[in-house]
Amino acid sequence: MRKRVAPRLSSAVRGHRRIVCVTAASAALLVPLLIDRSDDSGGPDDQRLQDDYTAAAKEFQVPRSVLMGVSYLQSRWDSHQGAPSVIGGYGPMHLVDSAGPPAATPPHHVTPHPKVRKASPSPAQKAVEEAQRSADLRRAAGLVGLPVERLRTDDAANVRGGAALLAAAQKSLGKPLSTDPADWWDAVSRFPGSNDAGSATAYANDVFDIIRKGADRVTDAGQHVVLAASPRVRPKAGAAGAARSKNTECPAELSCSWLSAPYVRIDDEAYGNHDLADRPKDQRIEYIVIHDTEAPLASMLLTVQDPTEASWHYSIRSSDGSVTQHVKTKDAAWHSGSQFVNGRSIGIEHEGFLRQPDAWYTEQMYRSSARLVKYLTKKYDIPLDRQHIFGHDNVPAPTEDTIPDMHDDPGPFWDWRHYFDLLGAPLKATAGPDSDTVMILPEYAKHRPVFTGCVESGEKCATHGSSAVRLHTEPSEDSGLIQDPGRKPDGDDTTVDVNDLGSRVSAGQTFAVAGRQGDWTAIWFQGHKAWFKNPKDQPTAVGERARTVTPKEGRHEIPVFGRALPEESAYPEGMDEEQEAPLPYTIEEGQRYVTQSVVHGTYVDRSSFGDAPAPVVKGREEYYEIQLDHRLAYVRASDVDVKEPPAAAGAPKPAKPKAGS
Repeated sequence: MRKRVAPRLSSAVRGHRRIVCVTAASAALLVPLLIDRSDDSGGPDDQRLQDDYTAAAKEFQVPRSVLMGVSYLQSRWDSHQGAPSVIGGYGPMHLVDSAGPPAATPPHHVTPHPKVRKASPSPAQKAVEEAQRSADLRRAAGLVGLPVERLRTDDAANVRGGAALLAAAQKSLGKPLSTDPADWWDAVSRFPGSNDAGSATAYANDVFDIIRKGADRVTDAGQHVVLAASPRVRPKAGAAGAARSKNTECPAELSCSWLSAPYVRIDDEAYGNHDLADRPKDQRIEYIVIHDTEAPLASMLLTVQDPTEASWHYSIRSSDGSVTQHVKTKDAAWHSGSQFVNGRSIGIEHEGFLRQPDAWYTEQMYRSSARLVKYLTKKYDIPLDRQHIFGHDNVPAPTEDTIPDMHDDPGPFWDWRHYFDLLGAPLKATAGPDSDTVMILPEYAKHRPVFTGCVESGEKCATHGSSAVRLHTEPSEDSGLIQDPGRKPDGDDTTVDVNDLGSRVSAGQTFAVAGRQGDWTAIWFQGHKAWFKNPKDQPTAVGERARTVTPKEGRHEIPVFGRALPEESAYPEGMDEEQEAPLPYTIEEGQRYVTQSVVHGTYVDRSSFGDAPAPVVKGREEYYEIQLDHRLAYVRASDVDVKEPPAAAGAPKPAKPKAGS
């Protein structure tokens, strides 16, 4: 075993800055969907799409619940302003144009990857080919006798096309156009065109789960669509998926494959691209980190096989939610930008670009991800809350100098509220509107803050639903935005750019209330009051019963850390102590911050390369994990007092934070 003195890894490993590749083929997939095309002049009657489903179901003799269930899983009934998804899918039925999506100039932030070679079709191209066999827009246009362009841009025509395809599939199976939804299970399973029996079964069962539970949603076009629940409808036991590698750790109902990330010596001074570990024996796994790739999946599959680059545990494909595992969960991948977080987390990459959510953040990807996370949280006893299930943009920076380089994916358009619904842990109020802690919880479709930079810097993005709530210095929209001294140490103002996190909080995050004035609520944020608009008729936060920490009596202020390190006495003789590095924020007396977790200081000695897991130094000192701002942070337990929430009639107290290893 040789000493690894001064690692000379690439910037992707050191800071986890991902190198993005764009080939001629993949460039066509980067459709700039968040250009501002709307004039906000008001939409059509909000029942029109509901009527379209009723009319198409009647015309083609498809049960309306089946048609609406398929459409919900395809697009959640959204039309995306007639713009295509990454595989060229259009409209509420996500009908795929066999010609593929139109070519587009890649976003300004994308740079070529020198390792990309013209090779076999990309996963997205394969998905297009699969979709052609079923949800094909051109075939649908022929069945309904309309021009292809009509099905791309006209929701009613698109829905008719979907209904015609379902009816045609039912007839090809030799089955009657029955009024009983259960008779349509096989036709539904064929709709996405998947070759994998397990994926087709999971798809159909998801559709029938939606039919059973019902759905009620306002779409991106302002249409109010309701699918009444049919409790008697049940999923069907289907065929098993293809044989999978013994290395994969996935729920049985997911299509899951294995593509290994390398653990190899690069030279005498460095190794890559992950750490051997023995989790949860040497460290408790307590976080799931949600990423997006900011690259087509084909590029990322090259990156994860490169020992000089970053690594992560799982990748999820946009088109169909297919999962690929790269690192065993017992080992620590290099994915978050913080080795402290890496040591106690599982990283999941989702194919997509945060600026282009409608093209990439598909319902099938959301559902596959939720299935995987439910499986992992059950396996490792991880709490289902936003201090344990969080984005790359919520990872605490380990030191002050790393703050400007921390990532901002999956961004403000990731629908955390919907994601937690799929996890079976809905984000909801647990206290009254006047409670002393709140959960950020805007209604995604209706909450549409202004963003810029989706295509070009400074250019306004299209109006779009968002999980993000923006913070001001005063209870007025005319006041300035909160300035983050860590992210912008030179004092530059925070902007409304889609990647600027300085003045944002996100759905599911919880904060202590610092004040209220009219429609405005203030929270404690980075050591200061931060105000956000929270009107009663469209609230952006709800009451929450939560445990908080505050500086001990007599302490004017306390330091904040981006990682929890062991005390000096915990290090074995001969091992250099990792030096503490407080962040450029402090918490003053009287301020409170929500905590849902207790951790012990730990440090992984990564100075050597070998066949055994890296040694873990475990301290006795406890830290509370807190929601400091958009990101998490840590404070010493010895510096704070814990404040329990007030008792509520019939409501249990919040669970005591678990102490991590």
